[in-house]
Amino acid sequence: MSLDEDARWLEWVTKQFESIAGDDKEIDLDEFKTALKVKESFFAERFFALFDSDGSSSISLDELLKALDLLIHGNETDKLHFLFQVYDVDGSGSIDPDELRTVLKSCLRESAISLPEEKLDDLTLALFESADKDNSGSITFEELKAELENFPEVMENLTISAANWLKPPGIEQNKRHTPRYLTRAYWQNNSRKLLFLCAYASLNLLLFVVALLQNASGGVWYMLARGCGQCLNLNCTFIMILMLRRCLTWLRATWVVRILPLDQNILLHQIVGYAILIFTLVHTAAHVMNFFCIAQSSSKFLLWEYVFTTRPGIGWVKGTASITGVVLQVIICLMVVCSSTFVRRSGHFEVFYWTHLSYIWVWILLIIHCANFWKWFVVPGMIFLLEKIVGIAVSRMGGLYIVEVNLLPSKVTHLVIKRPPFFHFKPGDYVYINIPAIAKYEWHPFTISSAPEQQDTMWLHIRSMGQWTNRLFEYFRQPECQTVSTKRLTTSLRNRQHQKKAQISAKLSENHRYCNIKCYVDGPYGTPTRQIFASEHAVLIGAGIGITPFASILQSIMYRMRKQNCPNCNYSWCENIKDNEMKLRKVDFIWINRDQKSFEWFVSLLTKLEMDQADEEPEGRFLEMHMYMTSALSKNDMKAIGLQMALDLLAKKEKRDSITGLRTRTQPGRPDWSKVFQKVAEEKKGKVHVFYCGSPALAKLIKAQCEHFSFKFYKENF
Repeated sequence: MSLDEDARWLEWVTKQFESIAGDDKEIDLDEFKTALKVKESFFAERFFALFDSDGSSSISLDELLKALDLLIHGNETDKLHFLFQVYDVDGSGSIDPDELRTVLKSCLRESAISLPEEKLDDLTLALFESADKDNSGSITFEELKAELENFPEVMENLTISAANWLKPPGIEQNKRHTPRYLTRAYWQNNSRKLLFLCAYASLNLLLFVVALLQNASGGVWYMLARGCGQCLNLNCTFIMILMLRRCLTWLRATWVVRILPLDQNILLHQIVGYAILIFTLVHTAAHVMNFFCIAQSSSKFLLWEYVFTTRPGIGWVKGTASITGVVLQVIICLMVVCSSTFVRRSGHFEVFYWTHLSYIWVWILLIIHCANFWKWFVVPGMIFLLEKIVGIAVSRMGGLYIVEVNLLPSKVTHLVIKRPPFFHFKPGDYVYINIPAIAKYEWHPFTISSAPEQQDTMWLHIRSMGQWTNRLFEYFRQPECQTVSTKRLTTSLRNRQHQKKAQISAKLSENHRYCNIKCYVDGPYGTPTRQIFASEHAVLIGAGIGITPFASILQSIMYRMRKQNCPNCNYSWCENIKDNEMKLRKVDFIWINRDQKSFEWFVSLLTKLEMDQADEEPEGRFLEMHMYMTSALSKNDMKAIGLQMALDLLAKKEKRDSITGLRTRTQPGRPDWSKVFQKVAEEKKGKVHVFYCGSPALAKLIKAQCEHFSFKFYKENF
């Protein structure tokens, strides 16, 4: 830091201290714990003891500044001395095994990692044996320093990262960066969408201007109302076309996908929805103003009669244009509000679902309201109706039953559904499911998490995030749902070689049971992930339950790349390697989870994938996996460095990660996307396509990085 920056930082720290300290201008242990935001009291007490240089049981501003100066401005040796003192609990000048075990146990709690006592002993032994070079039975400062030299990236930013009030404020950048939307990379990566939006805006403008000119004799307000009305004819029809899921799924398999932004249909649907809201507001306001002017110039009818009655006789169906217009305005406003992200993501999906069904009334009222709307609506409306009829027929044709249920950590329900012979899908597709036992009339979309090559059943993994999904989880957790048809279940299980007895118990364990529950499935419908096998280098990024489409894809890859061995020689080959759709040369799979238990959702699948590649060299592996646990503190945090070193050492020794049981080492914290994509770019395995499923906030960050590296970005939307 420069002198000016140092002075600003000193002033900032002083203000932070004054906001925490009491009237005595000192920070006691309780205030220190609160400010530090440390989960485990061990580290709070150790840091406090080291900060409290005079042993007064409180920290003054001078003591705080001295300690911060060491952590932020100090050299590597100064920081290491502080770290060593944290680990040296008894102050003897060396770290014995019991002290190291105590520290690692606190590190586990701080990072929200749960391991058995035996594994903690193994971690302690691995780190202690590696650091205790002279086998003296204790670790000296020099030995700890030598051990840390194996982790050069750690020392660069070693600090107490959890305490935001200890961090210096960010230094303002004077450089002016080009806005993202004006960069060449952004326009290249979004060319189809941007061109389509330009064409869409131009068409609206053309219709608006033509309507203005055709109604020039009616006055300004009437012209404005008619112009917006003509745009509404287009948009109220186009918004339906964007939700023709079967047609869009079919078009994804044609050359049209290279011209039109079919993968952005949900985004375009939302844009058109907001356009409809704006046009209806302006359309209604313009008509009201026109009625006001007419009422002022003529005393035949009052303003409220023009707006709320049929007396003026406006409209082609018994003068109902004004009344239907008011009702339409209310319904459209309600639909837009209830479809907002806040409503859908706050556990009230049913509010969005039921209000969105009002589209039927919108179309009926539009036909009554406007004499020309039916001309716009008739062809798309017939296609939409045909899609609905086909969907209902398909969903009712097969006798689908949920035959197995697994209740997974973090309230995830794994459904195993008996798959009908005629049901064909591609990796990453999704379906709408209706379970009458949960809600008779509700349909909800979920990604299929099993591979198409899995013939007998298909899987759905459903995270409890709303009323319906919570009811689903609770339904299968209740003992009542154990009662099933013994005859049908026994037959099903015999066919699937799970049981050969006539009488069985449906409940296998507290969280795993067989059942026989009727359900209906509408689909499958395509998603952007259908493009994966046409990619050369695919990067799959799943955040939390966002792994589900990639679980299907990874299983499909496993089936396609499964090796066959000749019994008479050592020759091996991939049975389906000549698949015309398969252009993949490399796959990087990145799974980001908040906690340790979430990895249990698909750990068995990932273990199989690792076993299939066990004979391959790391550099030549077709599939490379990367696991991140965001609740775990990063390696450059003093509260985690010992644990991460021990985990690395034990993983090398056992060739297995202690957190997940996989061979792939789970990385703490969040990925550094710049470094991740830089490594991908350096591999030069072909054109890179990034597929993402997860939170929208993370999607924006990843998309910006993809644009920087000129990677094609696909986001799962449905």
